[in-house]
Amino acid sequence: MSDFHLPYLIDYAQPVVEDIVVFCVSMLTAIMVSAEGQAFVSTLLGDARENPKDRLHFNVFMHMSLLGTLNFFVAGFGWPKEIDIDTTKFKNHPRLFLILSRLSGPLANLLMANIAASINWILGRYGVEDKVFATIVVVNVTMAIYSLLIVPPLPGSAIIFAFFPKNGFFQKMIKYLSIFGPFIIVGTFLAVRLSGWTGISAVFSPVVGAVTGAILNI
Repeated sequence: MSDFHLPYLIDYAQPVVEDIVVFCVSMLTAIMVSAEGQAFVSTLLGDARENPKDRLHFNVFMHMSLLGTLNFFVAGFGWPKEIDIDTTKFKNHPRLFLILSRLSGPLANLLMANIAASINWILGRYGVEDKVFATIVVVNVTMAIYSLLIVPPLPGSAIIFAFFPKNGFFQKMIKYLSIFGPFIIVGTFLAVRLSGWTGISAVFSPVVGAVTGAILNI
């Protein structure tokens, strides 16, 4: 893990094609796993659809969000296109089920990181030096941790939608947060990277490092 800076960021001053390709593979994996995880759990909890292929299709390109993908290259993490969840189909505890459905995305990323780490360990036992699966671990863990930020469209923002009163003022605030949230995230992390200030990464990166180290047994 010493070869990685957390969060994993591409060095645009000295770009390496191999590193960019590996990062893109890891990014696409993280996006698909997060989106499909949310879709699967929401379906399991009651939000079933007549045509589940509108959410459960395992086509990562249909899950990609423009700003969410851009943020990977800016901050090392991003988000998929928002999975449609109809809380009226949750017969019991709709607020809780909404939160569980959204947070299943980060949980799925952690599970993917563990799977990749297992493959990385097996390859290492046979003397194979691997960077792909190690990077998948780092990117998925980073996405899982940063997804807990309570800013739309990140999964952590489900708390806002679940518990904020549905009156005029809060509805407007939620509406504007949903519209401008992605721009706020990208803009903030772009400013942080250009300025060299650690920003919120000073809090989150140690957590990412600890979780990644535990998974990779470093």
